[in-house]
Amino acid sequence: MSETELLDLLRALDDPERLGRPLRYDRAATGLAFSGLVRRLEADFGAPCESERDTQDSSEYGRVRVPADATVRGTRIVVCVSKFGSLAEVCADNPGAYFGTDDAREDGALDPADLATVERALAELGYVSVPEELLESDYEGPSALEPFAARPTWWTRFFGTLW
Repeated sequence: MSETELLDLLRALDDPERLGRPLRYDRAATGLAFSGLVRRLEADFGAPCESERDTQDSSEYGRVRVPADATVRGTRIVVCVSKFGSLAEVCADNPGAYFGTDDAREDGALDPADLATVERALAELGYVSVPEELLESDYEGPSALEPFAARPTWWTRFFGTLW
């Protein structure tokens, strides 16, 4: 998807009445999809992946961590999954450790083939991968996020703590 299409999607998913999860949120279906993602990444990288799920007080559902020793460059890959619209974010080491995957690649921390493996898994499992650079841009939606962040971003809205 283009940046314009991704921003349109973020705006469409943004309901100021429902900060923590969407109206028709199906916790069981989200959990099953997430389990499938964990299994897929474990198979693709040939290593057990640590995960946490059903994150409390957050619009993020969970995270999968591909261990550093399973990646080409020796940098852990973290995949964050939102409770909204199967949104996902891929980061090197941790969200915010680099200014996006482009920065991580340029710094030599993230191998393009590893990133492609994760992106392919996300796409094939129905997730929409949103670049970290876009998620870190200023939030421009109708939800009142100022109580949760001094500078609200799209990441704040769809992955952050909102209580």
